[in-house]
Amino acid sequence: MNKLEVFLLTGRTIGQGQGKEHGKLSKKYFENVAVCQMDPEDMKRLKVKENSNVKITTKFGSIVVKVAKSMRKPHSGVVFIPYGPWANMVVNPETHGTGMPLLKGVKAWIEPTDEKVSSLPELLKKSFGK
Repeated sequence: MNKLEVFLLTGRTIGQGQGKEHGKLSKKYFENVAVCQMDPEDMKRLKVKENSNVKITTKFGSIVVKVAKSMRKPHSGVVFIPYGPWANMVVNPETHGTGMPLLKGVKAWIEPTDEKVSSLPELLKKSFGK
């Protein structure tokens, strides 16, 4: 299967903020946060189309999200996930005394997948077993 090594960035987005206003269990939040923005050329290399599922794996974990074409280009080799539970699954939870985990420049691998994107309750159950 096709796999691409990338650097993962996370951060705030307008959609992420708007989604939170609808509630973290809302469809709007899910659609705006369980997503990975990619450079269109990297999407071609990986042979994925917008809204297809990809698995992002780091040394801290892996997560399945939807692909979105990034409007900020070119930035080959860099993917972006908005702050939220899906991003938290693949960043280092250790804060090294700062109170904030490393949210930028995490080495990752991205690949197409037939696995589904987990809902927030499914993600929490997988993480905490409840």
